[in-house]
Order: sequence, then C-alpha cells, then structure tokens
Amino acid sequence: IFSKVVEMPTLSVQRSRLFAALNKTYTDQEFDELCFEFGVELDEITNEREEAEKMGATEAQLKTLSTETVYKIDVPANRYDLLCNEGLSRSLRIFLGQQEAPTYQLVEPASGKREVMTVKASTKGVRPHVVCAILRNITFNQERYESFIDLQDQLHRNLCRMRTLVAIGTHDYDTVEGPFEYHAKTPESIDFVPLTETDRSFTAKDLMEHYETDPSCKHLKPYVPIIKDEPLYPVIYDQKGTVLSLPPIINGRHSRIQLTTTNVFIECTATDLTKANIVLDTVVAMFSEHCAQPFTVEPVDVVYEETGEIQTTPILFSRTETAKVDFVNSLIGIKCDAERMVELCHKMQLGPAELLPDGETLRVTVPCTRSDILHAVDIAEDIGIAYGYNNIVKKVPTTCTVGGEQPLNHFGDLLREEIARAGYIEVLTHGLLSTHDNYTALRKEEDGLAVSLSNPANIEYEVIRTTLLPGLLKVLEHNKSASFSGGFKIFEISDVVLKDLEHVVTESIVGSKNSRRLAAVYAGPTAGFEIIHGLVDRVMCLSEVAPDEAYIKNSIKGDEEKYRVTREGLVYTIAEGSDPMFFQGRAADILMKRDGGEFKKIGSFGVVHPEVLKKFDIGYPASMLEINIEDLM
Repeated sequence: IFSKVVEMPTLSVQRSRLFAALNKTYTDQEFDELCFEFGVELDEITNEREEAEKMGATEAQLKTLSTETVYKIDVPANRYDLLCNEGLSRSLRIFLGQQEAPTYQLVEPASGKREVMTVKASTKGVRPHVVCAILRNITFNQERYESFIDLQDQLHRNLCRMRTLVAIGTHDYDTVEGPFEYHAKTPESIDFVPLTETDRSFTAKDLMEHYETDPSCKHLKPYVPIIKDEPLYPVIYDQKGTVLSLPPIINGRHSRIQLTTTNVFIECTATDLTKANIVLDTVVAMFSEHCAQPFTVEPVDVVYEETGEIQTTPILFSRTETAKVDFVNSLIGIKCDAERMVELCHKMQLGPAELLPDGETLRVTVPCTRSDILHAVDIAEDIGIAYGYNNIVKKVPTTCTVGGEQPLNHFGDLLREEIARAGYIEVLTHGLLSTHDNYTALRKEEDGLAVSLSNPANIEYEVIRTTLLPGLLKVLEHNKSASFSGGFKIFEISDVVLKDLEHVVTESIVGSKNSRRLAAVYAGPTAGFEIIHGLVDRVMCLSEVAPDEAYIKNSIKGDEEKYRVTREGLVYTIAEGSDPMFFQGRAADILMKRDGGEFKKIGSFGVVHPEVLKKFDIGYPASMLEINIEDLM
C-alpha cells in the first residue's frame, strides 16, 4: 500500500508587492539566497501569462493577462503563518531585524458588550464546534482583498483538510446584525442566495445538486459530499434570520466581503476544535495588521446552548517552551552562547526569550502564530535557521567508519529469504492493538509487560504488542476468502515492545525495550503441528544451533545430524509446553543453552486452542510458532 505524496504548500506572490512590504528591492538571486537562509524555497519565477500558456490559453486570453513577475515560494507544511503575503513579509522583516515581533491583543468592543454566537444542540451530529472573531476598522485594497481570500484557500487545502475539519466564513459585519445562531436544519428548510449567485435563491438541497452539476461551480464540487447525505445541514443565521453561511460549502451573498468592508466577522465551524482555534488565530493575526489599531482583535462569546458553556474566542494562545543550551548546540553542531541564542530566538518570533537562573536552560515564548513549535527540537531548528546553515563549520569526523547493516537486521533478512522459500508468505501487521487481543483473546492473563498508550485514538490501539501472534491471527481473520485447502502459511519478523526499567540509552532509563521476534502460522484442513515443528527445526538449522542428543534420538534423521554445521556451545531441544493459547498436550517450548549452561526458553509453538480461533473468527485448525531471534544471535 502506497500513501499519497503530500506536497509542500506553495505561496504565489507578486514580486513588486513583496518587495514593497520588505522595504527593499532584491535581485532574483539575492532573494533566492534570503529564502534559503530563512528556511523556505523559491521554487519558481513566473508570471500570469506564462502560467496560462502552459495551460493552453488562447492568444486572446493571453493578451488580458499580466506579465508582472510572480514568485512561487514553497513553505513548510506546518508554517501556517507563511501562507500569505502579510505573514511571509512580516516574518522576513523580523528575521532581517527590520521590526520587532508584534504582540496580539484582544480589545473589548466600545459598547462594552461582546457579540454572541449561540450554538444549538442540533449541530452536535454534524459540525459541533464554532469559533468567532471581529476585525474592526480594517482597510482593504485589491491586493489585500486577494491575499485575504487566498489565505483562506491555503488553509482550507492544508490544515483544514479540504474543509472536512474546519471551514472558514468571513462576512461584512456591518451588513448583518447579531446575536448570531448556529443551527443544523433539514436541507429543504434552508433557503438563501449563495455567494456564487447574484439574486437567485436556492434551498440547501437544490444547491448541492447545482454545485455537483454546474461546470461554473466545479471548484465547490469536492466539498459537496462532506454534508450532502447528512439529514441536517449546518447553517449560521443573524438576528433577522439572514443566512451568513452554509458551512463547509458556501457563504451567503448578503454578507460578502467587498473592498469597502471595514468590519469583518469571522466564523470557523469545525469537527476539530483545536484546529479551529489555530485557523482563527492565524487569520486574525495575519490581517489584524491592516486594522486602524494594528494587531488587535475583538472577541466573541460562543455559547453552547445544550451545556451552557461559554467560550470566548479567539484565544490568541501563547505559551512558553524550554530547551537546554547544550542540547541545541549538540543538535545543530555549533558552539553558541546562551545570550546569542536569545537574540536568534527573537529573529524567529520566539520572543521574549530568556535564560533561566540555572544558566543552562533557554525559555522561549511561542506566539499564537507558531503552532508548529511542539518540542525542544523545534526550538533548536529555528535557532539553527537564525544562526545560518552556511555559518555552521564543516568538520571531518574524528573516526573513519563504514556503514553496514546491523547484525540483527542482517540475520532477520536471511531468515526471511529462507522461510519464504519454505512456502510462507511474509506479512507486516500493526504494532498497536487492544488489550483484549493481546491477552484475553489468547487466553492469557495481563502480565504488566505491555506498554500502554495514555490517550489511545480508539480501543484497537490501547497497547504496544508484546507478541506477534494476534497480528497473524487477524490476517487469517481478514482473509477468509483465500483457499485453505492446501494450507495457508504466513510469517512475520518484527519487534515487540516490553516494559523494562533497567534498559538504558544515553544515560536515561527508557522504561521499555524492543525485542525481535519470528512468528509463523499454518492453517488448513488439519492443524499442521508437524509443519510448524518442521519450521522450528529448519530455523534452528539455519541458525547453526545443534539439537540436543536426547532430541536427536527421537528423530528419524539419526546419524545425519552429525554432519550439520553448528556453532560451538549452542544446543536446543523441545519440551512439553503449557501456554494457554495452545491445546494441552499439543504445545511445546523451544529451549536453548549456551556453553553447557542451563536450558532457557526462547520460544514456543503448538496447535491453537479452539477458543482462541473462535475469538478471531477463524474456521480452520491452525498451529503457530513464536521465537525470540535475538537469542539465536
């Protein structure tokens, strides 16, 4: 299975507009170098006419298009603050030391009474969240208006996941009247003039069909399936019953943004409240610079009618994070003092930054525009960018080494080849599973060895597996249509994770460790115990481990075992096992000893108990094997 390649977002901005915002003119080469220093990439230098020519536009169409130079700049996918000209130019000015990072403020309305958005209980099953804000006394021109719309499109494609998680609605606040209400109603009961029309009114149901079939609205067609089959559609009304928007599809024409708009009401409906807050913070932080009082936003109270909860938005969430000075230096490969690091943090909008009293820890302030900062590594990355990658001194390694595969990985690869030759199909199963599958379904008691997730996404991902066997049984469960008449043989060589308070890496107790295992299963008309037993002997033979003399006497091979190639001191045998997932009397333990020591259990195999097969809905008898291959090294 191959995942879809995710491309970096690309910001297209006119060169003249960008240079005007930067208060400086650059050559293309100089600006390319500036982009590299800042951590973005100047991907292409083009213009509208060139782009249209590539798309096969006619000569008449080309004459109407501009030849003004346009920069296409690739930005990191998690830098939402760089997805518009305002954000990019502001960040570059701060990086170049031309201005300080702004402080974003919530300013109460002059009337002293906040605007209110009431969320009805009916929205719970469609898009249950909404966040709002008001930009007062904003000044638009054509360039700012286009950038405002483009930022919303960029966020919809990126963080909003094509509006499935968040949908942005922006409105001329002076054309509507609060308080506002967020409902979910039947499609037939919603009637309004959408933004794409001049005066034609549609019901929501008819509008969905119109957008699916009208070629002029093809840009909206991908969003129609998000709500089309829902019994109720989300809709926002003002006090007079005017429809502001039908999220996540389209806004109403009545409240459309125009160049004359001076007050903007912003609402973001969402299925993910965290992302909704990030989106709203990003939009208001970028365009509040055009307000009469720059970088100020008027808050809105969002009232959830069902619970009575009141959320005031936007949050403009800022926080502090810390990083060790030595950690930053070692990660980047530089020797930078703490005072210099504080200066570099200010260049990357991570200020105010300071050195804590211990003299070893840097504390930075993460503004609402930098939701990408999650860890000390992110702080180190920004310091590295501000320091300048070209300023990092190249060093010749003090040791000369040759890369090579780890012995355990090499051994595993050799085993894979040989087991595949024996007719087994390799599979790769999930590393996370439920506690039920890891223990209860295998007729085992919880042993406390499983590493559990503190906040699992769902019940299927509660713990990290301590055995590979449930994964193989799930493969059988989901392949009932395959033919079992000739036997169905699969195997996996992967890691399990076990709790271990003694395992130490770089002077830290990790609390867990990986263990490399080999697991295999045979299912067919018969249990196939002898087939799995044969695989055990084959694996031990390939690992150059000799069978115990008593074990040889039970074998029909007899004297030929003396010609086996073995490693000195390694001996294995098979003893009756008691694993509850196997039939009693049809279970065996694989024991091995080194240099005359005591036998140690390294694995087990046997006929799977019917109760286990029933738990995984498997209709054929089966035998399974699991070995810790690290013990064979």
